[in-house]
Amino acid sequence: MGSTGTGGRGDQNGHEHDATPYLPGERAGLPGLRKAAAQCRGCPLYRDATQTVFGEGDADAGVLLLGEQPGDQEDRQGKPFVGPAGRVLRRALEDAGIDPENVYVTNAVKHFKFTIPEGRKRRIHKAPSLREMTACRPWLVAELRVVSPKVVVALGATAGKALLGSGFRVSEQRGALLPWPGLDGSGEADEGITGLVATIHPSAVLRADDRTPVYEGLVADLRIVADVLKNGDASARNDEDR
Repeated sequence: MGSTGTGGRGDQNGHEHDATPYLPGERAGLPGLRKAAAQCRGCPLYRDATQTVFGEGDADAGVLLLGEQPGDQEDRQGKPFVGPAGRVLRRALEDAGIDPENVYVTNAVKHFKFTIPEGRKRRIHKAPSLREMTACRPWLVAELRVVSPKVVVALGATAGKALLGSGFRVSEQRGALLPWPGLDGSGEADEGITGLVATIHPSAVLRADDRTPVYEGLVADLRIVADVLKNGDASARNDEDR
């Protein structure tokens, strides 16, 4: 059998699956959250990952883009969306009329979960479990509280499930302004969020046999976000594009 990242095993040190004990006080800004997250042991994934990969971007962004988890390059560099998928995302944002410098990007899970097939050295991405996403959710809630975006974009199935539950399907719910589900019991982190737009993860473009239509679909979904930022209501465009 090949070796795997720790995400597939139980936590032998008895840690609970919950990042809450590692969060700083509610007054902490993004630098304080990032520093605290570097020491997070809220689930077993930290043991094999190189480092925590926290979110980055404009602290006053109108858009928070949520991916699944760091990839191999992100794990090595400590920054989200710095690999090939990140370059696709940046270009798609520009084509949709959204300034990539005015967004905040993060992931549902902050540590790289992977497997290494027998006889190989390359680390292969492995999807995080619902338990791992739930454990990491306090960091996302803290990011939402600080950034206070107008709209959240779920990039791919895992990000959508982290926000909307296991029944989420990208193919059924993408390309429309969905009601914000609320993640914070106090409501503070949810205040001001107009809604949620779900779309594919940019890595899906790279995996596609014919990348052009898949990329164009990503851009079309992001234009819904651009309309929300500009007009505050994407309902008309939703009706046109669905």
